[in-house]
Amino acid sequence: MGNCLTGDVAGGKQAIGGVQQRPTSTSTNNAALNDAVDFFFRSRGQYPLFSQIELSLSASNLIDRDITSKSDPMAVMYLRKTDGKLEEIGRTEVILNSLNPNWIEKITVSFQFEAVQTLVFHVYDVDTQYHNVPVKTLKLKDQDYLGEATCVLSEIMTKPNRSVTLNLTGNFGAGVSRRLGTLSVQAEETTASKTVVEMNLRCVNLDNKDLFSKSDPFLRISRIVENSVAVPICRTEVVDNNLNPMWRPVCLTTQQYGSRDNPLVIECLDFNTNGTHDLIGRTQKSVAELERLCLQKEAVNFVYPSTSHGRNKVLKGQLIVDRFVEKVQYSFLDYISSGFELNFMVAVDFTASNGDPRTPGSLHYNDPSGRLNSYQQAIMEVGEVIQFYDSDRRFPAWGFGGRTSDDT
Repeated sequence: MGNCLTGDVAGGKQAIGGVQQRPTSTSTNNAALNDAVDFFFRSRGQYPLFSQIELSLSASNLIDRDITSKSDPMAVMYLRKTDGKLEEIGRTEVILNSLNPNWIEKITVSFQFEAVQTLVFHVYDVDTQYHNVPVKTLKLKDQDYLGEATCVLSEIMTKPNRSVTLNLTGNFGAGVSRRLGTLSVQAEETTASKTVVEMNLRCVNLDNKDLFSKSDPFLRISRIVENSVAVPICRTEVVDNNLNPMWRPVCLTTQQYGSRDNPLVIECLDFNTNGTHDLIGRTQKSVAELERLCLQKEAVNFVYPSTSHGRNKVLKGQLIVDRFVEKVQYSFLDYISSGFELNFMVAVDFTASNGDPRTPGSLHYNDPSGRLNSYQQAIMEVGEVIQFYDSDRRFPAWGFGGRTSDDT
């Protein structure tokens, strides 16, 4: 147990990258993540329920704002933030002379289960003089407005075909009412591959790197990329004081290991709290070779790199693959598309401990201004998210500990 006198014993010993993965968004164009939810999942070695989504847009029966030809439509998608402001997420290309455009350019957004993500779509007719200008640099105020539509991303994702058709609306002056056409939105999850490899790994007869105790081993797995550079893709948790450790299952996606024949460097290290972990041994195997080790019930010896130009030292410590399973990693959206629903039930505490509802300090306070009290806020915030995952949108509610107006 290297540096055993250091106070930070637990820190840094958790597994990283070898558990079920969820794509994360680094774009500032997406809704802010819920930090509390994100911390809850990550502190348990898991990932929150959000996925990268590609939206395909098409429109029908758009109005014609041109005189000698048809409109040249372009769509712009915004995300309505909590303060009501619109943040632009992306734009489609411009399609010339069409009132029924089917845009090719996709717009990517992170779908977050725990958030209500309101999408706003604006459609414009791009003036002829701007046709050779990149769409990202177009000034929208210089284009003709064709209409807009709004929906919540959860509405799209909970549809069996992940598609919605929205009526375009718009303000063209007092008393002007006309059909503006429709906008269709089709969503697809952008996961490259859902195939994952899950392995149970253990070691036997490891060398001891500590003086007064046994090593605290963990595995670090890296993928070999161009120029023979090893890029770490996952790390197991640390097993304290053990020369024959067994780790929790390691789960690797195809995005992590590349191909089944791509070489992986597997290093066994002795954990030190100062960050200078001691190498116990290493080996290089592909995913295909690790599968063969499991099927043939064989072990592979670690080697220790030679400090000179001689041969690497073969160690008695061995790596064993007890279990190798290739399976499909289903996402939250797969379950929703298959008919999975979430139900919301409410029980409200009406006992006197919550205070007199006529006083502002009560959790049940009836504010004359119409402002929601604490219970109402909690129910609304949860209900607004859950409602899209419940087909009948009817939520059972109970109350306890209170009295009715007739004192029963």
